[in-house]
Amino acid sequence: MDFMVKMAMAHGYKMHPRGNGTKSLNRGKHIHSGNTKPRNAFGCGECSKTSAHPNVHRKHSPFEFVKHLQGAKKGDKIEGIHNLKKFLHQFGYLDVQYLNDQEVDHDDQLDENTERAIKAYQLNFNLNPTGILDSETVSLMSRPRCGVPDIINGKTRMNSGASNYTTNYKFFPGSPKWPISKKVLTWAIAPGTRKDVALSLQGFSTQQWKRAVPFDFKYIGEDNVTADIKISFKKGDGPQKALAYAFGPTSGVMVFDADENWSNGAVPGKYDMGTVGLHELGHVLGLDHSSDKNAIMWPYIGDSTRRGLGLDDWYGMKALYK
Repeated sequence: MDFMVKMAMAHGYKMHPRGNGTKSLNRGKHIHSGNTKPRNAFGCGECSKTSAHPNVHRKHSPFEFVKHLQGAKKGDKIEGIHNLKKFLHQFGYLDVQYLNDQEVDHDDQLDENTERAIKAYQLNFNLNPTGILDSETVSLMSRPRCGVPDIINGKTRMNSGASNYTTNYKFFPGSPKWPISKKVLTWAIAPGTRKDVALSLQGFSTQQWKRAVPFDFKYIGEDNVTADIKISFKKGDGPQKALAYAFGPTSGVMVFDADENWSNGAVPGKYDMGTVGLHELGHVLGLDHSSDKNAIMWPYIGDSTRRGLGLDDWYGMKALYK
């Protein structure tokens, strides 16, 4: 039994012949490939206090405001709606011009545009698209995630309403990828970066993807200029930030939030560098976000967790570099 069949069985997939993934409501997504830079992420930095590890000290989630908005619907005026609008804007769900036309910091009205944005978010993550902030929507919005927006210029390639047996992987516009002739992709960390970061990425993230792409990965230390893949840490933009973000081929830039509690492995109250690195390396290699919760390219991740590739990730990378 080959590796792909074993993965399929482990994830509860039925093996059916298929093409290059399914299309999603004909909605294309224009998002960071080449040298295109993603917008500043507004993602969550820490999990909320509720955890499987109640004795671990945690910061309050910067998205605590979402919890008291549960049940909000069109027409409601509740303090904190303006923060919801900022969240939806940063991940591409609310139009820039719409926000510029309003005093958003003082606008706590859940209007038609905001309802439409909530529905789009719910569709992308296979939630019931009611436009109401139900418990499932609030719970997901509160979780830490990748900083790459789900929508840019009003378009998305994330799947909606797909079944568990459908491939949900997506590529960047034009399906950019690294030339197979390279054989080896070099990677480096910025000078001064903790060495355990390199160990985590080298020992887990690159080894996982190595089985799915026609490349080997070579660590070249702190030569963050000539390397194909350049890894660095930067301070997040305020308390409302994402864990990390990356650019698509062939930019090779991968940035982690320096303010987070990182670990090499699943440690209570910390984020596993290997797992987050695995997701961001998927972007660097050419995969966009997936709407499959079992995929590493699903944009949300919790702390105290180490995850590997899902079948959807494997299929996607194999299709890109076929």
